[in-house]
Order: sequence, then structure tokens, then C-alpha cells
Amino acid sequence: MRLLLFLWKILPFSRKLQLLLMRLLQDEFLIGVSGVILNQKEEILLFKHSYRQIPWSLPGGYLKGKEHPREGLQREIFEESGLTVKINQVLKTRTDRQTARLEICYKGSFYGGFFKPSSEVTAAKFFPLDKLPLIPRDQLLLIQKASLTKNKG
Repeated sequence: MRLLLFLWKILPFSRKLQLLLMRLLQDEFLIGVSGVILNQKEEILLFKHSYRQIPWSLPGGYLKGKEHPREGLQREIFEESGLTVKINQVLKTRTDRQTARLEICYKGSFYGGFFKPSSEVTAAKFFPLDKLPLIPRDQLLLIQKASLTKNKG
């Protein structure tokens, strides 16, 4: 694992290649986090990713060592967009044995900041529930679940 971290720092691997290498060299699950982030109008924050077949999706990413999932999601969103969020509650935890991935999805709220594009995220926008762009089906189900829950904390 230390070798992978060293290589990430010195070589410009694409995210796809990084994931492939991690899956080949580790027998553990990758831990991902994603978030259904709402603004005051109850609109959903979506990112337009530069590397996905379906470009619009929920914000998220992978945890770093010793990082709490809530902190990891806040960090990923800030790094990829410049936006600050508050993470309120866990919506769902799911596993994918095919890709050796565990994902924790949270519900949160927009706190502030101004969008800054990154290499991974070219746009960020809040959408009303009835005007969402094409997004992955599993994420649509998470958004629907979030719309049925009350914020805790």
C-alpha cells in the first residue's frame, strides 16, 4: 500500500488506472463515500464528471487512510469543487463484491463556497427533484430515499 501511495505522488496515473492497480494489488475493499447534498430549496447537488459515461452524478470519492467517512466526503467535495458542505446522516451503506467496493452514502446540506472546476469535475449544479438530468439509477434511488428522510443533526 505504501508503494501505491508513493507512486500516486510521483506518477500522473489516471483515476481509472489508479482504481485498476488498487484492485489488482489489494485484497481489501475500497471505501467510497457519496452524498445527497441539498440546498435551502431542497435541490440536489450534482457534479458533471469529466471521466464518466453518464457525466452527471452525486459528489463523492474514496477515503484516505485513517479518515472518517464524513470528513472524507467533505474533503472530496471541497477538493473537486471548492464547495463546503455539512454531512448530516447516513442514508445507505452498500457493497459491491464485483469491484471490491464498499460505499457509504450520506445526506447533507450545502454550507457555502463558489464552484471551481477541477480535473474531475467540470460543472456543479443544484437540480430540483423533478428536473434531474440523466444520472445512474442507483443514485436516483438514493436521492428518492433522501427526499423521504428528515435531517438528523
